[in-house]
Amino acid sequence: EDVPPPSLTVADRLLAGGTARAAAQCVMYPADALRTLAQTRGGAGSLRSSSLLSGAGTTSAFAYGIGALQFAVFGTVAPLAGPLAASVCGAAASCLCSVPQEVLKQRLVTGIYPSFGEAVRRIWTAQGPSGFYAGWLPTVSRNVPFVAATFTAFAALEARALRASGEERLRPSESVAIGMSSAVLAATLTQPIDVVKTRLMTQAASALPPYAGVRDCALTMLRTEGGPAAFYAGLHQRILYAGPLWALQFGLNVRLSQALLERRRAAAE
Repeated sequence: EDVPPPSLTVADRLLAGGTARAAAQCVMYPADALRTLAQTRGGAGSLRSSSLLSGAGTTSAFAYGIGALQFAVFGTVAPLAGPLAASVCGAAASCLCSVPQEVLKQRLVTGIYPSFGEAVRRIWTAQGPSGFYAGWLPTVSRNVPFVAATFTAFAALEARALRASGEERLRPSESVAIGMSSAVLAATLTQPIDVVKTRLMTQAASALPPYAGVRDCALTMLRTEGGPAAFYAGLHQRILYAGPLWALQFGLNVRLSQALLERRRAAAE
């Protein structure tokens, strides 16, 4: 009786995806900080170069959970429902980790809190668990279409590359190139939502009156804070961050997944 070849388990996908995202996030943290500073509402206080590394280690730890959930859910659901539905499910699941990460990271970068521990303590004291999910609606509204577009574009470009090469799997260099292209496209499409999310999360760093919510933020930006161009503040910085981040993430995930699969094949022989 034929024995099916070994395949990646959910635990393998969690390990590979989480490790790839955490490593990529740590490397690209300064670029992400620049993106946050570029999108912060006018009137924020003076910002130091040390802000580029504020909270890098502690908030990047959340990235492990983000990548683990994204890649594990995508890899599990894609064979059953296709890449689009799988990417939506992966993006929604990862928001459990990505929203608190964004809240803490952006408030540390903009100097609202002096340290990670102080940020956690003050948010918890003032608002409880819900404080870590401030701005959750625009974050989810950005993350789901961004991750869906990135993973779906990656899957389509991957299939095209494999048909052309006749190989079973992408080389790491191909994963890097395709991952970067997919992320740049997705970042451009979701930039307005990203700006609204950042301004809501970091408005405590501004001397201006606070926004009442998502709608008020968008209308205020449109009327008095630069018009339509305000929704694309920090686009260059975001592309410089998201492109390499996802290139590294996809490339590392492919390499780690291949290593885990080869180990399972060797154990089965």
